Amino acid sequence: MTTLDSSSEMQSTHLPKWLIWSLIIVSFIGFLDASYLTIAHYTGLALRCSVFSGCDQVTTSPYSVVLGVPVALMGVLYYLTILLATLFYFDTRKPYLPKYIAWATNAGLAASFWFVFLQLFVIKAICQYCMISAVTSTLLFIFGIIIIKKYGNKKPQQ
Repeated sequence: MTTLDSSSEMQSTHLPKWLIWSLIIVSFIGFLDASYLTIAHYTGLALRCSVFSGCDQVTTSPYSVVLGVPVALMGVLYYLTILLATLFYFDTRKPYLPKYIAWATNAGLAASFWFVFLQLFVIKAICQYCMISAVTSTLLFIFGIIIIKKYGNKKPQQ
C-alpha cells in the first residue's frame, strides 16, 4: 500500500466538515434553548410564548422536574455533552468519538418523544421552546444515523 492510499483511507474515516459543523450548530442551539428554560425555571421568569400559549403550563407542570432536577437542566447537560464531544472530535479526530456521539443522540430522541407525548396528551399544552428542543434532538439523531450508516463500519487507522 502506498503512502497516498494509506492517507486517503485514513481520511475516509473522518467525518465531513458539514456534518461536524451541523452537530456543533444544532447542539449549540439546543444548549441555548435548554439554558433559557433552565434560567426561567430557577428565576421564575415568565416565558414569552409567541407561537403557542402553553409554555408556562408545560414548564411548571409536575412533569417538568424529575427527582427534583428540572428537565431543562438535563437538556442543558445533554446538549453540552454532544457539543463538547463534537468539538473534541473536531480538535483531535479521535476515531471512537463519532460512534459515541451518534449513540448518545438516541437518548435525546427518546426524551423528546416522551416530552412531546406528555405535552400533547397529558398536559394538553405546547411549549414552543420544548418543541425547539424536540426538533434539535431529532436533527441530532438524524446526524447520528448518518454517522452510523456511512462512517460507523469503517475501521480507524492506527
